[in-house]
Amino acid sequence: MSATQDVVELILEDHRRMEDLFRAMRSVEADRASALKEFSGLLIAHAVAEEREVYPALKRYKNIDDEEVEHGESEHEEGNEALLALLEVDEVGSDEWDEKLEKLVEAVTHHADEEERTILNGARENVAMERREELGAAFLKERERQLEADCGSLEHVRGT
Repeated sequence: MSATQDVVELILEDHRRMEDLFRAMRSVEADRASALKEFSGLLIAHAVAEEREVYPALKRYKNIDDEEVEHGESEHEEGNEALLALLEVDEVGSDEWDEKLEKLVEAVTHHADEEERTILNGARENVAMERREELGAAFLKERERQLEADCGSLEHVRGT
């Protein structure tokens, strides 16, 4: 993890880690189950931290589109549904696993790309670094709290 506290950079780091985990989940040579466990926790913790600490603050900036922020929240729900479908597959590496994994990859990649182009670019251009660092600290604290609560467990994901 980087030493940065800039919320934009922290979110981007999470997105890149998710991409790494997607590669591991696709690889027959990797521990796919472990990659899924890490991914599940990261995805849920990341989304909750964004929705609780970052998105509400960014809605206050006139040059950051509220509709994009709300759209980001609905895309989190789509990602959670795709994650749940993959978590419920009995056999890692089965055809069903591959199919559900690709749906998850598609949902999360689409959201990350859109978020990076709209919300994060808007934050980078319109939010002072000091404020982005405050948001980054809050984001990290909430994300860690979620991870400690095992937010990526099947039971928890079912309840989201």
